[in-house]
Formats: sequence, structure tokens, C-alpha cells
Amino acid sequence: MKAINSKKTWASIAVCIILIIVFILIPTGFEEAGAAYKDGGERVQAKVIRVDNSTVINTGLVQSGEQACEVTLLAGSHKGETYWAANKLTGSLESDKIYEEGDRALVLVSFNDDEVSSVSMIDHYRLDLEIILLAAFFLFLVLFARGTGLRAILSFVLSVLAIWKVLVPCCLKGMDPILVGGAITALLTVMIIALVFDFDRRCLAASTGALSGLALTCILGIVCTSTFKVQGAVMSFSETLLYSGYENLDLTRIFMASIFVGSSGAMMDLTVDITAAVNEVVQKRPDLSRWEAAKSGMHVGQAAMGTMTTTLLLAYSGGYIALLMVFMAQGTPIINILNYKYVTSEIIHTLVGSFGLVLAAPLTALTSGWVLAGRGVQAETPAETDDQMTAPAAVESEKRETE
Repeated sequence: MKAINSKKTWASIAVCIILIIVFILIPTGFEEAGAAYKDGGERVQAKVIRVDNSTVINTGLVQSGEQACEVTLLAGSHKGETYWAANKLTGSLESDKIYEEGDRALVLVSFNDDEVSSVSMIDHYRLDLEIILLAAFFLFLVLFARGTGLRAILSFVLSVLAIWKVLVPCCLKGMDPILVGGAITALLTVMIIALVFDFDRRCLAASTGALSGLALTCILGIVCTSTFKVQGAVMSFSETLLYSGYENLDLTRIFMASIFVGSSGAMMDLTVDITAAVNEVVQKRPDLSRWEAAKSGMHVGQAAMGTMTTTLLLAYSGGYIALLMVFMAQGTPIINILNYKYVTSEIIHTLVGSFGLVLAAPLTALTSGWVLAGRGVQAETPAETDDQMTAPAAVESEKRETE
């Protein structure tokens, strides 16, 4: 049995690695779109050694004008050289950056032939810190979960690549976001659960519950978005996307797809918890009936549901703290708040995802009970018990007769 489980484990890992390699190699079709950024310039790290704020105009909270920064290039063909770089300010707190002496920045170095013609500030340099944070996360994950942690890293990488290399480019090309999102989410659901449970009955039970919940979430998301008259323009940067030359995209269907894609993580979490609990019960009590195992899964699902719905609420509302503060500061009536379309969109996200969880929990419990239970030691009949009790004595008697 251990050898079989080992083979199943390696099978799930192998499939995941193959998918990761495939996603890395496949082109998105938008490689040429970056040609505007390949203008013969270099994007390198630089250190700010001095700033000049004499032309910066302060108007209360915002600043406009231009900040001049003297920077030393830390990489590229002109590494070690010092230049003045321009940091243009537009008066937007969201997009403007202010640099101080000692800061590290990402700069664009433009050339005229082989000579540096200008240097422009892009943003603060954060790549190394992001890599350190990611590496620390992976390290702690492996130290705590060991082999399971390694598989969790594989699922993390697979999810990132599936979204960036498949989902996003397919939506940009005008494919139906619901169909593409559904296919990608289904693939990730099965693969991530397989990395946890291997390709066995536990994977079947958890995947069945998760996919059923996602199907309900998809249907309700489509219905509620249309019924509540919510448009896809409520998504951040949706107008920027339209003005970038993609005015033919159906933002509303993209919003519909985002509902079940966003709730898929909680769905997998819930179904894996229930399946693992039922499997543990069945392992300890092989004689447990399918219905009794399913009832145990139901109890676990009921306990988990108490936090899962709140998890969705906190996950979706966490990015709207500033907006809620604005509502309270301005004394906006609650009836107005609940009717704003961007508030309604978050309500749809939360409640529709919760509906999916409510379906996934009992269905996973029933599937786990049916698939995992009823395969162990069956209850012994009195005759079988007597035979097993007298068998040792019979063997001992035969030994004595032989002697």
C-alpha cells in the first residue's frame, strides 16, 4: 500500500510539474505588446544620492511639478555612473512617488547611440524585498509542512502561471471569460486537491464537492449580476483596460467569472477539510457505515461553515476600509450605501460564494462517506467470531497430535 501511495504521490507531482513547464513555454500572444517598453532603454536599479524639490508645487495634500533626483546606476551598461533623473508628479496620491536620499529606485535609462540621453524615475525598487518575502514564506512552509509544503509551493506556482499565462491572455483575446475561467478553475481545483490527497478516492470526493459548489457559484453569479444590474465597470482599472484598446471586451462577463474564481480557494479549503476528517474517522473505524461517515463529515462541515462565510466577507471587504471610512465620515445613509453598485458587487461576491460553500459542504460529506467508508473490516457474524476464537486452539491441538 505504501508503494502504491508513493506512486500516486509522484504521479500528482509529475503532472503538476509538466503543467508548470507547459504554462511557462506557451506564449501569451502579447509578447509584442511590450515593444513599447523595449525602446532601446534599460530598466535598472539606482540609488538616490540627492534630491531637488525646488520645482515641486505643494497644494495641500497633493504635490505637482517635477522632482529632480541625482542617482547612481547600480546595474546595466553604465553601472556606477551618476545622472540627474526626472520624477514627474501629477497631483495623484495614488500614483505619485516622492523619493528621499538613500532610496533605491527603478529607473529608465534612455540612449542616443551609446550615450545616455535621459534618466526617468519609474518607482521605488522592491524586487529584492519581494523575493526575500517569498523565499521566507516558502522556507517556513517547507519547515512546517515538509513534503506537503513542497506540494503547496507547486500548487502556488501552478496557480500563478495558469492565471497569468492562460486566463488573462484568453480574456484579452475576447474568449468567453466564464468558459475560460471555469476550465482553469476546474483544472486548478483538481490538481491542487490531488497534490494534497494524491489521485485517489479522497481526491475524487473533495473535487466533486468543490466543483459542484463552483458550478452553483457560477450560475448564481450570472443570475445575480444581471438581476441586480451590476456592470463589470465596478472592477478596478476596468476603464483603463477599455481605453487601452480593448473596448470590445465584455467587462460584465469578466466580473461574473471573477466571482467563482475568487471563491474557489475557500471552496477547496472547505472540501479538503471535510474529506480529510471523514478519511481520518474511517481509518480509525473501518467498520463505520457510509451514512455514519457522511454524518461525521456533515458535523465537520457545519463547524467549518461558521468561519468560511466570514472568511469571504473579510477577504472581499478588506480592500474597502477607506471607502467605509468615507461613508461614515460623510454620514452617508445606510440605504444609499447598500444601493451603490460597487457595494452591491461585493455583496454578490460574498453571498454567492457562501451559497457555493453551503452546497459544497454537505455534498462533500456525502461523497466522502460513500467513497471512503464501507471498504474496511465488516462487522463479524457470531459464527465468524467463534471460528476466529477457536482457531488458535485448533492449531495448538494439531501440534500436540503431531508430537
